[in-house]
Amino acid sequence: MSDTIGNSLATDFATTRTSASVLEGRTILITGASSGVGRHLALMLGASGANVICCARRADLLDDVVQAISAAGGQAMAQACDVADQASIEAAFDAATARYGVVDSIIANAGINHAGPAAKVSPESLDALLGVNLRGGFLTAQEGARRLIAEASLSSPRRIIFIASILGLRPQAGAALYASTKAGVIMLAKGLALEWAKYDITVNAICPGFMPTDIADDWLASEAGRLTVSRWPRKRAMPLAELDSSVLFLLAAGSGSVTGNALVVDDGQSLASA
Repeated sequence: MSDTIGNSLATDFATTRTSASVLEGRTILITGASSGVGRHLALMLGASGANVICCARRADLLDDVVQAISAAGGQAMAQACDVADQASIEAAFDAATARYGVVDSIIANAGINHAGPAAKVSPESLDALLGVNLRGGFLTAQEGARRLIAEASLSSPRRIIFIASILGLRPQAGAALYASTKAGVIMLAKGLALEWAKYDITVNAICPGFMPTDIADDWLASEAGRLTVSRWPRKRAMPLAELDSSVLFLLAAGSGSVTGNALVVDDGQSLASA
């Protein structure tokens, strides 16, 4: 790990640090943890006392995240995982269980984007978006739930969180496919919440606004992006740290009656079109 990357991650970890007892004893698997929202949340979960299983395809970047968590006294492991591959997901849960025991909470965060005119979208891009954003999210939640259902005596809270988007609730030009996959994720959270309530598994979706991540940076820097940002109430991309309290709330023991929700956390961005 380079000094530059290491120092940056350590700074991120310190910035997101919360009370180390908040998630003490919890084991949480998060996908898409190598960058952006996933990396930020992995650091925050590690700072909150959880055992964090950091999953993504880019194993080298995962190692940097885990080293930052470990250096600050947290518990984490890196696990290469492709959410489009069911066997890869099963292997991730197997590795997590072998290291920390049953995974009690899952954050299905892995996602990819496609921006541009819908008339020019290739079948390959369509398959990739559906495969990662919708199919991958479902397979991740399904595997986690199967194992939780088999562990009837587990005393920890049982939580599944999907990271969706405000674009799952309203359309935006040039994002028809991405928005459709996120709308599917929101309905998936609602349907699974209904089906798995009898197992004390809560399932919710968080719908963030645009944030400064690699999935949105190019658009935010474009002329169209800058114009859009100028119309938002706070005229900024939402800080990543603004997600922390919502994630911690949905993971908490006291949120057991909160399920089947799509929680909008967007810095007021959607108000611009109200």
